[in-house]
Amino acid sequence: MGKQQLDKHVYDNFVMILKDELVPALGCTEPIAIAYAAAKAREVLGQMPESIEMCCSGNIIKNVKGVTVPNSNGLRGIDVAATLGVVGGDASRELEVLESVTSEDVEKTKELVKQGFCRCTLQEGVENLYIVAKVYGKGHSAEVTIINRHTLITKIVKDGEIIYEHKISDSAAEKGDKSLLNVRDILTFADTVAMEEIEEVIGNQIEKNTAISQEGVIHPYGAQIGRTLLDVFGNDVRTRARAKAAAGSDARMGGCALPVVINSGSGNQGMTVSLPVIEYAKEYDATKEQLYRALVVANLISIHQKKYIGSLSAYCGAVSAACGAGAAITYLRGGTYEEVGLTIINTIGNVGGIVCDGAKSSCAAKIASAVDAAILAHYMAMKHMSFQPGEGIIQEDLEDTIKGMGYIGRVGMKLTDTEILNIMIDRVDVHQL
Repeated sequence: MGKQQLDKHVYDNFVMILKDELVPALGCTEPIAIAYAAAKAREVLGQMPESIEMCCSGNIIKNVKGVTVPNSNGLRGIDVAATLGVVGGDASRELEVLESVTSEDVEKTKELVKQGFCRCTLQEGVENLYIVAKVYGKGHSAEVTIINRHTLITKIVKDGEIIYEHKISDSAAEKGDKSLLNVRDILTFADTVAMEEIEEVIGNQIEKNTAISQEGVIHPYGAQIGRTLLDVFGNDVRTRARAKAAAGSDARMGGCALPVVINSGSGNQGMTVSLPVIEYAKEYDATKEQLYRALVVANLISIHQKKYIGSLSAYCGAVSAACGAGAAITYLRGGTYEEVGLTIINTIGNVGGIVCDGAKSSCAAKIASAVDAAILAHYMAMKHMSFQPGEGIIQEDLEDTIKGMGYIGRVGMKLTDTEILNIMIDRVDVHQL
């Protein structure tokens, strides 16, 4: 690939996006966001509350119902996440809010949950990522609102008075302009970015995500998708790429306390986008620099797709993350812009639209399936084979294909998202269907 130079504004934006998006998180990010909001509300209240009320969007409820809250000794649910955040959370740690929780905190949480300390309600007609934590105690109250990003506090209220407010429109300028992302510029950036700009953030992703993946390989978490793949299919690079990503999800969804570096607000996406690339780099004896630049491609292409889909939807984020990983493997193997583009097209044309029915053990299996499709897409692309424009949603232009898939995930699957939630919270009696 040619060593073109990006405009400095675009270059700086891409660096900012990576540093903002690739941050550590402890446990599944939705229950952690609930714990963070609750811990912050208690901090604002200034005392242990007598009760807490959580008002959450359907997507938050969907992604908390079936997943183990980290450091909770196997407990699940919004009430557990919120109560544990109040009892033992450290709001200053943000997505690692529950890292310092003790066994005494867990026991206290169990008692309070049994007593009905936390009340949870579904808030309809709001953003897909929407959390309000309201705490009450000794005649005082505090309220913390999070919208659109797991740590983006948009409003804090104490005793009915707004003491902090953040306009959502201000966030893009602070966090980097994702509208500047496109595949060609991402590849140019990966070719030319100074290693010192990315070394810490990418190195942290490799270290943390590899550690939790290994934990999932060694120990029997969840449905043991990663371990099963290795046991049944052997140890070739294609199997390892699927298994290592799946094993990280096995551990994470099973309540493992190790942190991961996320992508697009998701730990599962952070592992899916990085671990397959790491395995291919090992297989082909890539240098550290080659791996780091490939992971820049993986992360930014995944974020590029998600900007059209949205942070939470009925579209499984493992697909966009695996697509980024597949594109990065093609880049790592010397693929051109055209071949990277074909990898993206081949992945989207195959598994685009896998539904998200919440965070849980089956996420690991969806990750394995999505990575398998991305690997196939890579090998097809290197042979210049691809799905053609006019076949389904595939467009003449690569960027239009990405936009089209994003539109389906954000708009086309909106009703799907609602009906998935209706089944999960028993609004639909499936026995009568």
